[in-house]
Amino acid sequence: MEKVEVEAPLHILPSVEFCCAYGSSFLPNNQDKTTTMVDYILGVSDPLKWHSENLEKNRDHYSSWMALLGPKMITQIADGIGVGVHFNPFVMLNEKRMIKYGVVRMHRLVEDSLNWDRFYLSGRLQKPVHVLVDNLDLVTVNEVNLKAATSAALLLLPPEFTEEDLYAKICSLSYMGDLRMLFAEDRNKVKNIVKGSFGSFRAMYKPFLDEFTAKELLEFLPTDGRQAAISQFICGSHPCFFSSSSSQKSDGNGVGRKAKNERIRSSDTPSYHQLKRRGCKIHAKDCETNSYGFKCEASDLWATVDWWV
Repeated sequence: MEKVEVEAPLHILPSVEFCCAYGSSFLPNNQDKTTTMVDYILGVSDPLKWHSENLEKNRDHYSSWMALLGPKMITQIADGIGVGVHFNPFVMLNEKRMIKYGVVRMHRLVEDSLNWDRFYLSGRLQKPVHVLVDNLDLVTVNEVNLKAATSAALLLLPPEFTEEDLYAKICSLSYMGDLRMLFAEDRNKVKNIVKGSFGSFRAMYKPFLDEFTAKELLEFLPTDGRQAAISQFICGSHPCFFSSSSSQKSDGNGVGRKAKNERIRSSDTPSYHQLKRRGCKIHAKDCETNSYGFKCEASDLWATVDWWV
């Protein structure tokens, strides 16, 4: 897609602090880029004020009943029932392009990126997006999110895997518990996203892979293929791998070989049991947030049904 076309919605919407675009239209393997919906996340400082302005400019973007409720109720529903995001789907930008945009308070967007508070938008930002506006440098803040996603994916992977395996696991984190993946979504969605954006995934996660390699937690193995084979010296199924044991035999340098290869410093990562608890929490929250996000935040009932299927 041309940059001018991607930025077109910004010219008709009220100003925002952050905006990113994503969707299958950006994937090289998508053959029908003209009719595919483009998705946007809009971060705003004051959703109430933003919706007030947008209802004056673009009332037709909202369903009739949401428009009648007004900006205050739209904001309260997003904050109190949903995941902090109000979506306007199926907005016809022009005769050829349909868009969907979600409006979120910047504070909530930052909190989710840093703490996985709802694990909704943070999951989206773990995948490649096209950032169009970033007044508050969210891209830098999101590095915390990307590093956490890398760590979580490594815990779920075997001792040896490929780059594609890693990116697929990262990509799948936000779909855990998503009921649409059971019957409505393409089962190859994760695979298609990774294959279509492999270079972007590599650019996003290379700094963290380099860091873990420097700490001797990962090793890149020789390969003739396009993607690297990776070996990790930790295993998420064994709690003992999260700390070095003083009882282990020492090598010539006074460092236990097993401890050297399998340690994770406590200052860098939470304990195994903390991660397990967080994993269960993510599963439960993801089911809840996806349900509310797609049922309560869509513009109307029929849009919700269409969105699901």
